Amino acid sequence: MELATRLRDYCICVVLLGTLLRQQAESLGVGINYGQIANNLPSPSRVAVLLRSLDVRKVKLYDADPNVLRAFAGTNVEFVVGIGNENVARMTNPSLALNWVQLNVHPYLPATLISCITVGNEVFSGNDTTLMANLVPAMQNIHSALTTLGLSDQVMVTTAHSLTVLSNSYPPSSGAFRQDLVGYIQPLLNFHAQTQSPFLINAYPYFAYKGSPDQVSLDYVLFQPNQGTVDPVSNLRYDNMLYAQIDAVYTALAAIGRPDLLVRISETGWPSKGDPDEAGATPENAEIYNGNLLKRIEMKQGTPLKPNIPLDTYVFALFNEDLKPGPTSERNYGLFHPDGTPVYNIGLNGVLPGYISSYGRKCQTSWILGILSFLLTLIM
Repeated sequence: MELATRLRDYCICVVLLGTLLRQQAESLGVGINYGQIANNLPSPSRVAVLLRSLDVRKVKLYDADPNVLRAFAGTNVEFVVGIGNENVARMTNPSLALNWVQLNVHPYLPATLISCITVGNEVFSGNDTTLMANLVPAMQNIHSALTTLGLSDQVMVTTAHSLTVLSNSYPPSSGAFRQDLVGYIQPLLNFHAQTQSPFLINAYPYFAYKGSPDQVSLDYVLFQPNQGTVDPVSNLRYDNMLYAQIDAVYTALAAIGRPDLLVRISETGWPSKGDPDEAGATPENAEIYNGNLLKRIEMKQGTPLKPNIPLDTYVFALFNEDLKPGPTSERNYGLFHPDGTPVYNIGLNGVLPGYISSYGRKCQTSWILGILSFLLTLIM
C-alpha cells in the first residue's frame, strides 16, 4: 500500500508540473514563421519535436510543404500555409484553385490543423500591377474552393503586407494607404469584411532604426524604458514603435471605411547579425526585442488605439536561413541555428533531437534525479 501511495503521489506531481508548464507556454499565444530558404535545416520531423518542446502552437509557412504538414500530424500545432506570388495568377482559374486546395490542404485535415491560407506575400510592395490585380480574384477562388469542400468555416483566406502600403505612418493618427493602391486595396478589404478574415501586416521597427539610427531611439524600438511619444491628434501615448505602426494601419483602415477589420502581425523580428552599415543588428538587440515582445504578448496587451485587442503575432523566424539573398541581416533573423542551438535566449528553449539545450539539460537532469529518487524508494 505504501508503494502504491508513493507511486500515486509521484505521478500526481509529474502531471501537475506538466500542466503548469503547458499553461505558462500557452499563455504566450505567440506564433513563429518557419522559413526554409536554407540547405542545412533539420528535417520537419525533428522540427516538430523542437516546437513541441517549446510548446509553440502556431506556425506560419510560406508554402504548403507536404513533408512539414505530414510531420506535424497529431501535434495540435495550428498552421498558416502559403501560396507564393509566382502562383497567384494560376489561382485566378477556379478549377486550378480548387485543385490546389484539394492537393495542399484537404488531405492533411484534420490530422494537421490548417487554419489559414495566405495568397501571395507583400504583393502591393512591388511594381507588378498584373499581380496586384490578380490578388483578390485568386483569394476569392481559394475561398470558393474551401466552401465547395466544406472547409470555409475552419480555414480562412488572407494575404500579408509590408508597411510600404502606407503613404504615412507617423503619427499613428495620420495613417493612410498610398493613393496608387486604393483601387486594389478597397476590393481586398471588402473580401476581408465578407469572409471575416484578418488584415495581416509584416511590421519591423528594425527597418526604421536601421534607416535612421541617429534619429530613432533604440530604446523606443526595443520596448525598453523611454519617454515615448504622444500622438498630437489622438493624445495617445506610445512607448514603442511596433504599437505605433499597428495603430497607423488601424487608422488607415478606418479612413477607407473599414474600422472593424482585425489587424494581425504576420511577421516581426530583429536580426542578430548584419553588414557594417546595418546598425543595431546584434544578438543583444535581437534578444531584447523578441524577449520584450513576448512579455507584452504574455500580458495580453493591446495597442493604445485598440487596448482591448491583444496582439496576435508571428515572430520571424524559427531558423537562420543561409540561402536567403540580400544583406547579411536577411540570413540572421532566426531564434535558432540549424543545429538547434539558440542564437540567443529569450526564454523559448527547447530540445531538437540530437541536441539538448541548457534548459533541456536541466529538465533532463531533473527527470533523471526524480526517476532515481523514485527507484530508490522502491528498494528501501
